[in-house]
Amino acid sequence: MKARCSKLKPEQECDPLYLRKTAMDYLARREHSEQELVRKLGSRGFDTAMVEVAVADLKADGLLSDSRFAETFVNSRFRRGSGPQKIAAELRERGIAADLIHLCIEAFDDQWRQRVREVREKKFGTDLPGDFSERSRQMRFLQQRGFTAEQISGAFKDE
Repeated sequence: MKARCSKLKPEQECDPLYLRKTAMDYLARREHSEQELVRKLGSRGFDTAMVEVAVADLKADGLLSDSRFAETFVNSRFRRGSGPQKIAAELRERGIAADLIHLCIEAFDDQWRQRVREVREKKFGTDLPGDFSERSRQMRFLQQRGFTAEQISGAFKDE
């Protein structure tokens, strides 16, 4: 006997209403990119062609939007202390177009310098590092957070 890999009952696999309800449940919890939603619904065991149609319908109804997802995602990651490079990489993984990524990250252009300072001060305190090794350690931390070299060097200048 062949084992089923679907998490659905046989009658649910071909039910477009159940598919839409499942997609809406995902979207009610948080914004999703189109690619994320397709992947999640596919992993639940829904037919690929039905998923494509349902996603197209959700987009047409304004319930699924990559631009809305990207804006929300960038804002959320900005508040968490992630830098623009890390955020852009995470958005690319989620199937967001490069021009949309650039547009959403650009919206915070005037705030990145202040944010990198806040992230550094939260982790290491307000005093600038005295020696080279401590400065390097702090710079590596900020680099792992996804800030650019220019933004990082600005965080170590007195103003």
